[in-house]
Amino acid sequence: MQVKVMEPLDKVLLYGLRFYGYHGVWPEEKKLGQWFEVDLEMWGDFTQASKTDNLEDALDYSIVYQLVKTVIEGPSVNLLEKLASQIAGALLEIDSIQKVQVRVKKPGAPLGGPMGYAGIEIVRSKNYG
Repeated sequence: MQVKVMEPLDKVLLYGLRFYGYHGVWPEEKKLGQWFEVDLEMWGDFTQASKTDNLEDALDYSIVYQLVKTVIEGPSVNLLEKLASQIAGALLEIDSIQKVQVRVKKPGAPLGGPMGYAGIEIVRSKNYG
């Protein structure tokens, strides 16, 4: 029996990123805007950074933050599904990221009553082959 050795797969977490955007189906949401919260899990081989202790070998969190900020503060979309997909696509453009989990939360979703948030969570990965 031949055993395939898996390449290292590390996970970087960024939780609680907050941005103001103008997304939603209702005209008030697009006009007035609201806060969005984003949680990220990003998988890749980050072992080089653990060996060298150099930022050049690591996933730069500030670049990730700016990519998410650009999407949330960018052109309006109707659905959280679209917003999360745009964030995932932008993150997967980073060479070292192989897979992402994106959770977008909308604490002010107009549902007619008290709640923590409405949200979506998606997982996307690079296609190989």
